[in-house]
Amino acid sequence: MRAHSLRLRLLLAAAFAVLVAMLIAWFVMTWLFARHIERRVAMELENEAIILLADLKLSPQQEPQVDEAPANPRFNLPSSGLYWQVSNAQGMQRSRSLWDESLPLPEPLPPLSAWRTRSVDGPFGQRLFLLERSISLSAGSQPILLQLAQDKVLQYVARKEFGRDLGLFLAILGAVLIAAAALQVSVGLKPLRKLRHELIRLQNHPASRLTDSHPREIAPLIDAINRLADAREADLTRAKRRAADLAHSLKTPLAALEAQSNRARAAGASEAADGIEHAISAMTAAVNAELGRLRVDTVRNQLYTSAASPQEAAEQIVGVIEHTAIGESLVFDVDIPPSLRVPVPLDDLKELLGALLENAARFARRRVCMQGQMTAAGKVELIIEDDGRGVDAVILHTLQHRGKLDEAGPGHQGLGLIIARELVEATNGQIQLTHSALGGLKIVLSWPSASRADTAQT
Repeated sequence: MRAHSLRLRLLLAAAFAVLVAMLIAWFVMTWLFARHIERRVAMELENEAIILLADLKLSPQQEPQVDEAPANPRFNLPSSGLYWQVSNAQGMQRSRSLWDESLPLPEPLPPLSAWRTRSVDGPFGQRLFLLERSISLSAGSQPILLQLAQDKVLQYVARKEFGRDLGLFLAILGAVLIAAAALQVSVGLKPLRKLRHELIRLQNHPASRLTDSHPREIAPLIDAINRLADAREADLTRAKRRAADLAHSLKTPLAALEAQSNRARAAGASEAADGIEHAISAMTAAVNAELGRLRVDTVRNQLYTSAASPQEAAEQIVGVIEHTAIGESLVFDVDIPPSLRVPVPLDDLKELLGALLENAARFARRRVCMQGQMTAAGKVELIIEDDGRGVDAVILHTLQHRGKLDEAGPGHQGLGLIIARELVEATNGQIQLTHSALGGLKIVLSWPSASRADTAQT
C-alpha cells in the first residue's frame, strides 16, 4: 500500500480514532468502577455505623462509650484494615484493630445531617477510605464524631483486576472495530476502483466516456472529466483536420515543383534540379510523416474495437506483392495459424503488415518469411524476416531509439519502419528490430492476446 494512498489514510485515521476511543473508554470506565466500589464500601461502613449508633452513649464524664462493638472480627484484629472510632472533646473510644493508633480527626467537623467520605493516610502506613459524621445524642449535648475506615488496598486490587480485564476486552473490541473500518473503507472506495478502470479505458480509447452509474458524491468529478474529454477530443479533431488539410494542400505545390525540376534538368541546370529535388524529397517526407501521424491517431482512437486474423491479412498482401516487379522473383513463406488473432482492426493490420512486407521484399534477395505464434507469456507474436543485406547500423540505431519521423536517413528508407513502429505502439503492441539469421532484417511484433484486450476494455 503506497504512502499517499487514500485507503491507507482512511485506515490510519480510523485506527487512531478507535485507539483514542478505547483509551478514553478504559480511563472513564475504570474511574466509574472505582466510584462504584467507593459507594459500595460507604454503604457497608454505614451499615456498621448503624450498629455502633445503636449502642453509643455518653459516660458520666461525657465521654463517648460503646459497650458492644460490631461483630465483624476484623474490628478486633490489629492492623486488619477495618477500623471504627468515636470521639469528642472529653475522650475517645476505638476498635481493637487500631491498637494504640487513632484515625485522623477532620478539620472542621463534619455536619450533623449527612455522612461524609474522604481518603486519608491512616495508621500502619495504610491509605484509608474514611466515612465520618457528627452525632448529637440529645438536644444540647456535645457532638460526637463517629468515624469508620477501611484500607483502600482492596479497592486498588479490584480496580487493577477490572482494568486488566477491561483492557483485554477493549483490545478485542478495538480490533473488531478496525476490521469493520477496513471493510467500510473498502466498500466506500469500491466506486473509485470502477472509476479507475473507466479512466484506463478512456486513456486507451479516447472516444469512450465515463458512465453515470457512480455515487452522487463523485458525480461532479465524472461530469468534469467527461467535459474535459469532450473538449480534448474536439481540439484533437480540429488539429488533425488542419494538419490533414495542410498536408494535402502541399501535394499540389510539390508536384508543380517537381515539374519545374524536370524542366530545369532538361534545360541543363542539373545542379539546380538536384537542389530542388532534394527539397522536394524532404518536404514529401514531412507530408508523409504528418499523414502517418494522423493514421496513428486514428488507430489509437479505435483501440480494441475488433481483432483481426494476421494470416488473412498477410495472404492478401503477399498476393498483391507477388504480382509486382519487386516481388515476382521472391519466395514468400507465410506460417501463421488460422486461429491466431491480433487486437488490431483488419484494415489497420493490412496497412501495417503491408508496409513491413513491402520493405522486406524491397531489400530481400530471394526469400521473405513471416511467422505467427502465441507465446508462453500469452502474447501474439508476428515475425517478418528477409535474406537481404539488412538495414544500415545508423538507421537501425535511430529506429531502436525512437527516432523522429524526419530522421529516417538518406532517401528516408526507414520512414515506413518508423511509422509502423508508431502504429504498433498505438495499439499497445511492441516492435523489435534485429539482424535476422537469414542475413537481412528481423522484425518482431507482439501484442497482448485479443482476449486480454477485451478484458482490458471491460
